[in-house]
Amino acid sequence: MIPHRRRLAALAAATTLVLTGATAGVAYAEVPPDAPEQLRNGDFSAGTSPWFSYGTGDLTVVDGRLCTTVPGGLANPWDAGIGQDAVPLIAGADYELSFDVSATPGAALKAVLQLGSAPYTTYASLDATATGTAQHVARTFTAPADNPSAQLVFQVGGSPAAQTFCLDNVSLRGGEAAPPYEPDTGPRVRVNQVGYLPGGPKNATVVTDDTDPLPWQLRSAAGAVVASGETTPRGVDAASQQRVHTVDFSSFHTPGTGYTLVADGEASHPFDISGTLYDRLRVDSLQFFYAQRSGTPIDGGLIGAGYARPAGHLGVAPNQGDTDVPCQPGVCDHRLDVRGGWYDAGDHGKYVVNGGIATYQLLSAFERTKTAETAAGGGALGDGTLRVPERGNTVPDILDEARWELEFLLRMQVPAGQPLAGMAHHKIHDRSWTGLPLAPQDDPQPRELHPPSTAATLNLAAVAAQCARLFAPYDAAFAARCGSAAKTAYAAAKAHPARYASPADGNGGGAYDDSNVTDEFYWAAVELWLTTGEQAYLTDLTASPLHTADVFAAGGAFGWQSVAALGRLDLATVPNALPAAERSRIRTSVTAAADRYLATLRGQAYGLPLPGEAGAYVWGGNSNIINNAIVLATAFDLTRDARYRDGAVQAADYLLGRNALNMSYVTGWGERNAHHQHSRIFAHQLDPDLPNPPDGSLAGGPNAALQDPYAANLLAGCQPMFCYVDDINSYSTNEVAINWNSALAWLASFLADQRDAAAVAAPSCAVTYTTHGSWPDGFNTQVIVRNTGTSAVDGWSLRWAFTGDQKVQSSWSARVSQSGATVTARNEAWNANIAPGGTVTFGLIGTTAGGPNPAPNLITLNGTACARS
Repeated sequence: MIPHRRRLAALAAATTLVLTGATAGVAYAEVPPDAPEQLRNGDFSAGTSPWFSYGTGDLTVVDGRLCTTVPGGLANPWDAGIGQDAVPLIAGADYELSFDVSATPGAALKAVLQLGSAPYTTYASLDATATGTAQHVARTFTAPADNPSAQLVFQVGGSPAAQTFCLDNVSLRGGEAAPPYEPDTGPRVRVNQVGYLPGGPKNATVVTDDTDPLPWQLRSAAGAVVASGETTPRGVDAASQQRVHTVDFSSFHTPGTGYTLVADGEASHPFDISGTLYDRLRVDSLQFFYAQRSGTPIDGGLIGAGYARPAGHLGVAPNQGDTDVPCQPGVCDHRLDVRGGWYDAGDHGKYVVNGGIATYQLLSAFERTKTAETAAGGGALGDGTLRVPERGNTVPDILDEARWELEFLLRMQVPAGQPLAGMAHHKIHDRSWTGLPLAPQDDPQPRELHPPSTAATLNLAAVAAQCARLFAPYDAAFAARCGSAAKTAYAAAKAHPARYASPADGNGGGAYDDSNVTDEFYWAAVELWLTTGEQAYLTDLTASPLHTADVFAAGGAFGWQSVAALGRLDLATVPNALPAAERSRIRTSVTAAADRYLATLRGQAYGLPLPGEAGAYVWGGNSNIINNAIVLATAFDLTRDARYRDGAVQAADYLLGRNALNMSYVTGWGERNAHHQHSRIFAHQLDPDLPNPPDGSLAGGPNAALQDPYAANLLAGCQPMFCYVDDINSYSTNEVAINWNSALAWLASFLADQRDAAAVAAPSCAVTYTTHGSWPDGFNTQVIVRNTGTSAVDGWSLRWAFTGDQKVQSSWSARVSQSGATVTARNEAWNANIAPGGTVTFGLIGTTAGGPNPAPNLITLNGTACARS
């Protein structure tokens, strides 16, 4: 092989073809030798980034050239390609496109500069015939149109024989050097642009070069000064490299609209103070999932006329559908109906591992209504709370939405009688990548099932087990189906513990590879034990080294590739039969992690529970911030310690505007918000006839790695918190994804439940809940309520929730009713009064089809949590 530097001399003697002809409507001119370069890494000295390919083998750098294999027999030149996005063109400017190319055994190719989405308008093109000897190809042209983000593609398909193509010294010179990108960050006073809870923390950040404290004023909508004080200098913020001060106006509690914070001659964006700030965000963030549904028409009457569309991927031409999908060649001989589910992100793929964590978080948000004082009863997540077709069916709407994905996950299980029966296919998506925009019903690509993986199988086992206990009070048949699938999947994973998704399997959809599944085994065992109570699962979970490890990472407590913390959080919150000392250890591990996140939050001048170094700002990093906030919220639910609640509340400030870019990352929320996220469906930026993402859609957020060419070109050298652009082309900073919105939905529900975030009152009651007897299909329980307050209780209502299918059959000394899993016991006329220090006792007989029947963690008296005794 010839070393890269020496090859330059060899290439000078290679054949040169200067093509100055025949693209219709394109003029040609001389390009000065010092014209600016518009492509990145055209000599491939930095590897393959930001070049992409489709319909080819992997891109590799061989002797300094970019090389790939292309299968023979592709019908069209455009069926395989190598390209680069985010190429800027200026109308009327002169350019020279040049490159060195070879092919073995030899084939034609076409280089095209074009609009990177439909209708793929061609700006310039050239044809060449590549041989085994490298030749230099060049063309000059005058750009016919402006496009800051054109696409260069080498179309290399259409040859009857397989080829090896190699490119080098790819260049597009001309136009103008791109000016340095300067984001519009608005006023230097950065606030939560939605607002603050009356009793909660209220913090802001001021960008200023002053090193001494500065006066600040809080002003009403009418301009009156309602509070004032001095800023706290914080020095240089690590993640933004800005010199900043912070403002704490938490002592101001008066609700109102249109407040502004003024400091250093700047006024913030307006915001509200209200206990109902987050009610609509809870709904909007959950509504996102209906808009992402596959395999069903989207009703514009439910979420807005602009979002209406026919069902996607049901086999209506040109769509090839998900109802009869084959495997990738060589993977399996069966075909599956895998319709339904949610489109994962900006593409049309559906992935079991990402669907698993997203479904878990919706189910977890609902399960929290059984275990958390501020969410008790679950009315805000009940039937009729979302705009979904299933509303009014007596099942909580959030469970209906989760079921849409659960049904898909169950369909991805390999059928009995087939090799690897019981395992789950890792993913299903298009054979090749498609461009933007593309409505699901217009996707013409063949769809394929990808190999089963242990990680996908354990995701199915975990969420199907969770499904079994949560659906039991509403749909026993579906709950049983979930439970059976969970057990089958877990057994299949144990039989095939090391089948990993290939990191190279990324054409047409993300690879979602994961070669360490100890965390998936732990999570699945936890969920199966919580649902079934069977000793085998308890043995597996307690034997896992993760059971006693610190599973809460600083940069993200959990994610689709690290799920051990999900098991830990559920062991801490879902009623179970662990010994008291073990339950205490589990809960302490959660609060210890929350303490670390609080310390991190307090150390960040923008008040987020994420370290300030570049490595913490990753693809989808906004969801990591939220997942850390979920640990804080869970610590509050476990302890009633307001420090944790306030930490979770404050984390939302960053997402909604208190950040270096002074923008909200949630569509439709805040004075200035992200609304051009990367999505084939919600592509208004590219096609005015299409909508923006729906309100409540979370952008991935700043990503210091800049893994897409648009962001890499625009933001090179950015400080971590500035590594974001609200543009549809920036998929590494600005995509949408179901697991990011599921995190937002969980947190938004918690925030809405806090209402005005008042001080947490001490319990004024204590409850002893004792199951005196159990038999195969029933149990006998006694409840003693003690008034530990200083005032008499005159009329009482006690409430708790069962974990699974338990139902009250009869009761005495109280009027007991049940709705779903929630039990309400009300006083009889003769025992309505409980004097201070007094008690009242009642009992009940219940039925169950089996499984664990633990005492509830949360019991409320007249809406207030009681201590357990």
